Amino acid sequence: VQLQASGGGLVQAGDSLRLSCAASGRPFSTYTVGWFRQAPGQEREFVAAIRRNSGITNYADSVKGRFTIYRDNAKNTVYLQMNSLKPEDTAVYYCAADLSLIVSSYPNPNAYANWGQGTQVTVSS
Repeated sequence: VQLQASGGGLVQAGDSLRLSCAASGRPFSTYTVGWFRQAPGQEREFVAAIRRNSGITNYADSVKGRFTIYRDNAKNTVYLQMNSLKPEDTAVYYCAADLSLIVSSYPNPNAYANWGQGTQVTVSS
């Protein structure tokens, strides 16, 4: 599967953005999809994931209650709705997908076989 991430931009603290991860190839519903982010000089960190088939979602504590991950199977796209953005959310955001991810591995970027290019999110204070 090929992934295309989009939707990043420059916003002010408190604003919202919606990131999109569009897939081509197999039906995206058969993949567990994760969003990760990487700030300059930092390691890539888990943001959110939505499991294949069940649709169960998981979030990093830092974004819980502010971000929502969801699917539109008709569009073969996974979205990350980001509300109440903070300057510390500034990073390059990546989507990743895997067909056979072990459930407990969802926060581990090394568990995902397919990656999209990043999209920059910058939140000014």
